[in-house]
Amino acid sequence: MSELAIGVFDSGVGGLTCVKELTRLMPHEDIIYLGDTARVPYGTKSVDTIARYAREDIAFLERFNVKMILIACGTVSSVLMSRPLFENSSVSSYSGVIYPTVSAACAETLNKRIGVIGTPATIRSGCYGKAIREIRSDIKVFSKACPMFVPLVENGYTAKDDPVALMIAREYLEDMKREGVDTLILGCTHYPHLEGVISSVMGDNVRLISSGAEIAKYAERTLISSGEAAQRKEHGRITLYCTDSEELFSENVETFLGHKDNITISACSVK
Repeated sequence: MSELAIGVFDSGVGGLTCVKELTRLMPHEDIIYLGDTARVPYGTKSVDTIARYAREDIAFLERFNVKMILIACGTVSSVLMSRPLFENSSVSSYSGVIYPTVSAACAETLNKRIGVIGTPATIRSGCYGKAIREIRSDIKVFSKACPMFVPLVENGYTAKDDPVALMIAREYLEDMKREGVDTLILGCTHYPHLEGVISSVMGDNVRLISSGAEIAKYAERTLISSGEAAQRKEHGRITLYCTDSEELFSENVETFLGHKDNITISACSVK
């Protein structure tokens, strides 16, 4: 079991933030990643459609007999809280991003004012606010949908001084600044790719919590405690799949992961 791969999926390239942190924390693990780039973004779809896409993504990763599935997608993670996405799955170890991320944010805030940004579907669900209040009822939560952030990332507008990204970020984050949040949850794994832009708008005193990084930390803790962490001495293999243009996806991989060692990239179909 320990030598089996970790499966990760997202609607596009956003989940590469999770992959990057996994390779830092557990360099000996094999990782199989699915980016459903043909159907990105998920956040503007209905709950029924998102659930159908997610089950297809899960079924794709099950083909590789993975030992764990990480939902590196805030939108699907929000649906997981109300839909049994793994009801008939052969994989028993899985997690979305919400609870690992919320736990980190609750531990970080000093003034008890947490902001949450995410896709429209994630924000509509209210999942982050509900999870925060389960842990700490004294915290005030401020939420904002940021639908343009995903297209910015998917098309490479991520530089911290990019005028288009800055203009959109200032409009989205104005309310968060006014409310004086000291901790901001990046509730979509695409958003850490815009960390420089978001930090320049929010200021250095606001702590950004990356959902991709937090779910990777959760995976490390879980696999070590269960004795299922890889025991091999060599670096693990990273196998990346996308459902649309392999060429465009490859460009994003090089930008976001910074290397292509031990990485294989292929186009696929999940249907």
